Amino acid sequence: MSRVQQDVYRRLVVDSSSTYSFICMDMDTNNLVKESLESHQPGATVVPVIVSTDKTLLTQFRDRMAYPIYMTIGNIPKAIRRKPSHHAQVLIGYIPVTKLAGISNKTSRRRALANLFHACMDHALGPIRPYGETGVAMMSGDGVWRRCHPVFAVFVGDYPEQALVACTYNGRCPKCTVLPEQLGEYETFPPRVPSTAIDTFRLADSDLRRFHVVCHESGLKPVFHPFWEALPFTNIFVSITPDILHQMLQGMMKHLIRWVIRIFGAAGVDARCRVIPPNHRTMLFPKGISTLSRVTGKEHKKMCAILLGLIVDLPVPGGHDSSRILKAVRSLLDFLYLSQYQCHTSGSITQLEESLAAFHQFKEVFFDFGVRKHFKIPKLHSLSHYASSIRMFGTTDNYNTEQSERLHIDLTKNAYRATNHKDEYAQMTIWLERREKLQRHVEFINWKQQNYLPGRSWTHTGPPRARSLSPKMAWHPSSKAVSWDDLHHRYGAVEFQDALTDFLAQANNPGLSRRQELRRHAANTLIPFCAVPVFHNIKFTDGSTEIVDSVHARPEQKDTHGRIIPSRFDTALVQSGPQHGTQAPGIRGES
Repeated sequence: MSRVQQDVYRRLVVDSSSTYSFICMDMDTNNLVKESLESHQPGATVVPVIVSTDKTLLTQFRDRMAYPIYMTIGNIPKAIRRKPSHHAQVLIGYIPVTKLAGISNKTSRRRALANLFHACMDHALGPIRPYGETGVAMMSGDGVWRRCHPVFAVFVGDYPEQALVACTYNGRCPKCTVLPEQLGEYETFPPRVPSTAIDTFRLADSDLRRFHVVCHESGLKPVFHPFWEALPFTNIFVSITPDILHQMLQGMMKHLIRWVIRIFGAAGVDARCRVIPPNHRTMLFPKGISTLSRVTGKEHKKMCAILLGLIVDLPVPGGHDSSRILKAVRSLLDFLYLSQYQCHTSGSITQLEESLAAFHQFKEVFFDFGVRKHFKIPKLHSLSHYASSIRMFGTTDNYNTEQSERLHIDLTKNAYRATNHKDEYAQMTIWLERREKLQRHVEFINWKQQNYLPGRSWTHTGPPRARSLSPKMAWHPSSKAVSWDDLHHRYGAVEFQDALTDFLAQANNPGLSRRQELRRHAANTLIPFCAVPVFHNIKFTDGSTEIVDSVHARPEQKDTHGRIIPSRFDTALVQSGPQHGTQAPGIRGES
């Protein structure tokens, strides 16, 4: 295995209580598949194929849609796979978007659309079918040739795509045999058996009437040969993975926020939203959250960060006790944050299951207040499969649909904008092919310019640790010229002019060690200006384009309507001195 593959995908460690705990981070290959391949011919390298599909709008005002298919492999560390700038995910095709208006019968039209989807997926994934068992020689990133076996392992999509891929009906679980009226129960149900489903679909070649009857009894759609039917070592029902964006943020958390607003009242919740002071990485909702529409997943995530604080001591109309509501809300919030861990142990997975059990224990409170009549919600039932999926495929950031949402911009919408909007798919594919060739050429030039050496060190992909951040400044300052008096009175920068002369003296005379000498040179430093540009915001990145932190320093000001915007000054700890290889001296004050 290469050094990247040897890095810990699943690690066995011993904690302080001498109990063994699995650490799950990146995607691990299925041991049963590997053992089966090794029994026939030693030296197999399993390549788990990850496929994602999702419809997206191409235009904002016209009904033009695209249905892209994206693919990546689980051998690539998630730190690389998740970043679109690394181009670890590729577009392998577009599924035709049609309503088949010529078919008048709605049931026949739905079946035809399902058969069209599976026929397109079979055409796209068909080339990997013969190599799943026999293997194909491929060179890995470290220059070693291996016998690779591509195996369809994970499908990433929201609930409609999951039901379409698993050939199950809406309102049914695509992973287990739970009945629709039992979706709200916290129980373990038998999983769906792929061999039984494949035997059912093979009846389509012999007895169509019996085929439809057996499909109806099994709770499956009568699809003519699903694309995964002939793929080796594939269990499509296990391959359906959790979806934080649609199942949690746009699903259960959206429901939870609506239930809380109905219980405590929109006026009380919105009033608390309006008085939240500006704080670090906290989104403000000055008009409240009860009247918002078309809320994005990011906005739901920010709402969850303040939801418990909004209701923690808010009185319930009628004088009822709110303790059970708070426990139900907290347990579901715990599940949300635990499920998004970038590194899991067996202990954290146990806490994940306990938080879900706690929510089911206190969910009856929503019946008592009349905000729910039942919990037959497929997205609520899907939470019971999170723990098993994390144990098998790693943490949920390996297969979240947020990644495909970002890929829509680069591989679909930008490509559509480059066409003349007539027969766009042929033009989009040509544009993308040329763009990929340019990207490969740019990468090759960068590789040659950096004097690449085969023995270079690999980036560590181990457990999360402290990262060094890089500042990212705006091109233009927030205020072009701020006088010394304004810095003193409006910004609170007392003696800024003296501090600036000290800095210039130290920069011009780096050999100065004594403070008296530094002050003497600073006194002789002439500053030929009386105002300086000021930046009100400093952003920080972790080496990529993603903003992970920011610092604000903004005085009180007025907006265009004359309303006062309160000042905001964040507290920041600045480390001066050595940062790499030596221990920091800590925090010390100087007079």
